[in-house]
Amino acid sequence: MSHTTAWEVAIKVHSGKLKLTVPYEDMFPGALSSNGFQALAPDFRHYQELLALPLHHRDPFDRLTIAQARVEELTLVSNDPHFGEYDVRVLW
Repeated sequence: MSHTTAWEVAIKVHSGKLKLTVPYEDMFPGALSSNGFQALAPDFRHYQELLALPLHHRDPFDRLTIAQARVEELTLVSNDPHFGEYDVRVLW
């Protein structure tokens, strides 16, 4: 799980755009780690990969998540239709 996802959720909860059914602190890292997910912090390799991404998707959080998946050779779990436009594995 990308730290970028936890960051985006925190911003959306704070702005009122997202309501969680469990407290944020139970979800991040609570539920994720108890289900076997590991946290992935962005680093300079991921930022460099952003330079190579075409602008199919303009959301900065999603673009960083895509860059991380490409660098780390991970599969993204998302139903966002734009993710499939990148050279990255997508599940869902």
